[in-house]
Amino acid sequence: MSKKRSIDEINEKIRSGKAVVLTAEQVSAMGKEMTSAELFDKVDVVTTATFGPMCSSGAFINFGHTSPPMRMERITLNNVPAYGGIAAVDAYLGATETAMPHDQYGGAHVIEELIAGKDVILQATAKGTDCYTRTEVKTFINRNTINEFIMFNPRNAYQNYNVAVNSTSKIKYTYMGILLPSFGNANFSTSGELSPLLNDPELRTIGIGTRILFGGAVGYVAWHGTQFNTGKPVNEHGVPVGNSATLALIGDAKQMSNRFIKAAYFEKYGVSMFVGVGIPIPVLDDDLAKRVSVCNRQIETNIIDYGSGNFELLGRIDYESLFSGKISFNGKKIRTAPLSSVKVAREIADILKKEISEGRFYLTEPVALFPRTTGLNSLEIRI
Repeated sequence: MSKKRSIDEINEKIRSGKAVVLTAEQVSAMGKEMTSAELFDKVDVVTTATFGPMCSSGAFINFGHTSPPMRMERITLNNVPAYGGIAAVDAYLGATETAMPHDQYGGAHVIEELIAGKDVILQATAKGTDCYTRTEVKTFINRNTINEFIMFNPRNAYQNYNVAVNSTSKIKYTYMGILLPSFGNANFSTSGELSPLLNDPELRTIGIGTRILFGGAVGYVAWHGTQFNTGKPVNEHGVPVGNSATLALIGDAKQMSNRFIKAAYFEKYGVSMFVGVGIPIPVLDDDLAKRVSVCNRQIETNIIDYGSGNFELLGRIDYESLFSGKISFNGKKIRTAPLSSVKVAREIADILKKEISEGRFYLTEPVALFPRTTGLNSLEIRI
């Protein structure tokens, strides 16, 4: 009979300073020499992390009321439009939003500047009502003058993601970076064996209410992310191949660090935002001990042609090969490059390890786990 432990038991060990906390990379190395039962006996918590571009991100902001009061309708922050179709002085600023289609400055830059404590120009107009008589405002705001600054990202921390290549004779500018013609390079975006959802591929410990490190501060898993898909095939090691599960995350952006929230611009594509996420995986039994010992050689993903226009599946590759810097494909050596930063992911995993080991971060039991899905709907053009 396999051994088991509970999250409450792990938290008690954290409280007493007896919990053994290691990063996913450390446990992956141990897994080459130990059985899952031996790992279970030695490790209580495994810290995972990722730091990469996550376009489906943004922040809710409450600006505070003016005098006389105003129901803000058309809102910009440093000229970047924010959505004002909610309450009077609430807005949602999307990371990829820009004033003009080809601007290199967008919502992610505004969010990063607010996190850094910088002033941002708020401009808003309204039609005016009997209860909200003011019709325009222009002023500076910063994270100390606003009330709430809540990062809420609908789709972060993809469980796995495609490798992007380009079969055509022209350079392609994509959200996966610049893709050189004739399979001139291959870009990918994950932290591999450090990546959170690859260490708990069945999402046994990650659900609604899971406490995480989010942008360098405490955050929570709010829901499953958009385009959540657990119906993808898995390889012989039980790892989903290709883009599958995602997380919706929430946290107090006033507490975040612009070390772990970074705006980015992808040439001829647009603005995105690098987001740092760290998630602790409690080692509850032998099965989870086996899962958290997964290594890059055992994690595979799909090679997709981003040049053809129909995202054709060309093959499959493991992350050990991708991180080596070159892969063999179609009879040629192709240079590989990660969009995500393993260096920063390691830093996040180490910070989380320290916070747990020193009793400042406790694990949470999810209040609900996520559903199993069979696929995603496509948008049907019916007009």
